[in-house]
Amino acid sequence: MTLATAAAQAPAGVRFRPAHVAWALLALAVLLTLLRPALPDGIVRPPEWLVWPISEGLNRFFDWLQNDVGFSVVTRGFAAAVGWLLDLASALLVPTRRGYPLPDVVCQNIGLCTGHAIPWTIFAITGFCVGTWLRSWKLGLLCGLTFVYLAVFGQWQWAMQTLSQVAVAVPLSVALGFVLGALAWRKQWFEQVLTPLLNLAQSVPHLSYLIPVVVFFGVGDHAGVIATVVFATPPMVRMTILGLRKVPPEVIESGQMCGATRWQVMRHARVPTARAEILVGVNQVIMQCLAMVVIASFIGSPGLGDKLLNYLQSLRIGSSIEIGVSIVLIAVMLDQLSRAWAEKQPVHWERGTPWHVRHRMLLVWSGLVIAALLATLAHDYAHEIPRRKAISTKDFWDAGVDHLLAWLSAPAAKVRDFLLLQVLTPIRDAFQYPPFLAVLAAVAAVGWAVGGARSALTVVLLIAFLAVSGWWDRSMITAYMVTVAVVLAVAIGLPVGVWASLPRPSRGSPGWWFNQAVRMLGILIVSAVGAAAVVFVLETVVPPTPAVEYSLFLAALAAIAYGIERYTRDVTRDRFLLFLCDTVQTFPSFIYLIPVIMLFQVNDVAAIAGVIIYGTVPMLRYTVEGMRGVPASLVEAAEMSGATRMQKLRTVSLPLALPTIMIGLNQTVMFSLMMVIIAAFIGTQDLGQEIMRAKALSDVGMSLVLGFCVAAMGLAVDHVATRWAAKRKKALGL
Repeated sequence: MTLATAAAQAPAGVRFRPAHVAWALLALAVLLTLLRPALPDGIVRPPEWLVWPISEGLNRFFDWLQNDVGFSVVTRGFAAAVGWLLDLASALLVPTRRGYPLPDVVCQNIGLCTGHAIPWTIFAITGFCVGTWLRSWKLGLLCGLTFVYLAVFGQWQWAMQTLSQVAVAVPLSVALGFVLGALAWRKQWFEQVLTPLLNLAQSVPHLSYLIPVVVFFGVGDHAGVIATVVFATPPMVRMTILGLRKVPPEVIESGQMCGATRWQVMRHARVPTARAEILVGVNQVIMQCLAMVVIASFIGSPGLGDKLLNYLQSLRIGSSIEIGVSIVLIAVMLDQLSRAWAEKQPVHWERGTPWHVRHRMLLVWSGLVIAALLATLAHDYAHEIPRRKAISTKDFWDAGVDHLLAWLSAPAAKVRDFLLLQVLTPIRDAFQYPPFLAVLAAVAAVGWAVGGARSALTVVLLIAFLAVSGWWDRSMITAYMVTVAVVLAVAIGLPVGVWASLPRPSRGSPGWWFNQAVRMLGILIVSAVGAAAVVFVLETVVPPTPAVEYSLFLAALAAIAYGIERYTRDVTRDRFLLFLCDTVQTFPSFIYLIPVIMLFQVNDVAAIAGVIIYGTVPMLRYTVEGMRGVPASLVEAAEMSGATRMQKLRTVSLPLALPTIMIGLNQTVMFSLMMVIIAAFIGTQDLGQEIMRAKALSDVGMSLVLGFCVAAMGLAVDHVATRWAAKRKKALGL
């Protein structure tokens, strides 16, 4: 007899409901937890007969592929092809590599040395012209100054190594993602097969990609590019499917009426119409590639990530901050350029428009490039600034960190010790105390309450994988760290996002004065740090007298404060917060470890603090987006009914924004899971630390099983949150 039949035959008043089953499962979980001391060991922890040798089986499979089938011959050949592409990119970008792919005589006749790459001045000019052409002179200035910073501050060679890998990985990822996405859009069965693989690929931690790549492709920059392509392809696949599906039927019909073939319709109708979504996918690919190229330093990939890893290991905070600033500038530049490309619409000139009018920016760029090439003949610094002659701010950052730690080290140590002993350790013990069957029952209760028997079975199977894999205890430690981080991220992100979405208070009111005070304080702090950095840089060039130094500081402070105040004068809180989220989301995950290591050293507090910083961003973003998406007509109706500001927020805005906020919670959990694994770099006892150990042992099976454990937890949360949000939207009629 099925549950539906039992429910139909139940007498009136004893109607069978899913909520009853959920409460019964939850009661079972509580009962098993209370009876834990009396339960046999096979119920408290997964028994040995339940643990499957999955990692050993995977290792045997990969060994069979590599040695018996000879698959390594294919992978090594592919690695050689990627290595050739990297050599070509490095010849153009990276100094001290092979130089230009031109004969020596040609290079010498135009004043270029074959031992050097393209001058940094040409990159700065190109960045300025491209940014100006795509959006505005402000974006052009950002791009140009980014390259100037990399050259003047001695980061050029490392940055070009990173960009050469991105330049190879992005086209490969975009091409592979577009082809797979087009096939999935065309063939439904292929999409059904591909979708679970994409979900798994986007849930597995970054580090779990590295070990299989090392086994089949070796170590070095080519292995880093291959791991990056595997990691960055899924968002391109998804956005290609989305874009092709959104093409209106009228566009296709008009192409077919003109006699176009299927390929012509695809090329001239579908793809141009889906241009915006496809370019958003390209933007996501670029950012994923940059993030993964930095993490690929674990397998010998050179560049900024490798230097950042070395500096963090030796706790050289000043040098780490310099490298971090370089990575952030490159990330923001690439993000804004790709966004501007996605937003820019094609320009259609009238027939007969002169060539120089249509290509005005190209002519400007050509003239500036010729001037830059002439400058390289006049002075070598226009071609490359030697690192020993570059400006460095590491002493400034080290001094600032030393002063900051002198003020904060004692209270930070007390906070760290209190949190470790009084808060985190009891929570960790509480997560490890319940029997594993109690945890499965509780998970089943949540799944049943959200989506019935099918959802309960889905989440139970996902969490049961933690038990059969043999990593239950480590998984519970990971769950404890993620739970603490997510709770605190929600406690920070939700109220701040709601506050930022509220209407501006009227001028002269107490709320308006409070906002102005907070804004001016923030401007003053940022301006003071910027002015101090400017003075420090000028000191390294021309040491000034104390009076001149003081005057320079005040002038820089006033100029920076005026610029920020003028730029943010008309920016609303929600727009500023979304801009901040866009900027922070471009940071590679390593960057978040720098401040927490400074304050809390190496322990669970530092790891969780880094996860909180990383995980708060999606909570802020989706809270703001959810609040902004509330229909204005409903808010006006509440106002006409006499509702107060708090009543409108509690009864209208928050309930309607809750489905979107739940998606933000889902993303916060996924971000936190990824960051917990990265935080293992500074010392944890969870799955991330075991992934690090698997990397050191080159154990492919162990690495994949650990990655699947993290993915199982993420997919379980994703399933529950997605089903609940869909159910809530349906109830609200959205």
